[in-house]
Amino acid sequence: MKINETQRLGAVNPYRNKSDLRAAQTNNKQKRDNLQISSEAMEMLQSQNVEGAKSPERQRQLDELKNQVSTGTYHVESGKLAEKLLPYLYRNKN
Repeated sequence: MKINETQRLGAVNPYRNKSDLRAAQTNNKQKRDNLQISSEAMEMLQSQNVEGAKSPERQRQLDELKNQVSTGTYHVESGKLAEKLLPYLYRNKN
């Protein structure tokens, strides 16, 4: 087996070299990813935050569940779990 040009480092990342060359030719900086959230999505997010803050009962329940899970005392009722899973299992069989 013969390996040619072992000291050649220019071909290590040809994609990057081509990308750099293209950016230099167009005199533009390389583009970066950009995330934009619509105004409707922002309103939905804010409404969820407001609803959660208005309900101290809901927050108390969540704190209680978190405490039970962290201490290992949370119990899942298998009968209720099976009732919720049955419609999905039968729907996927047909």
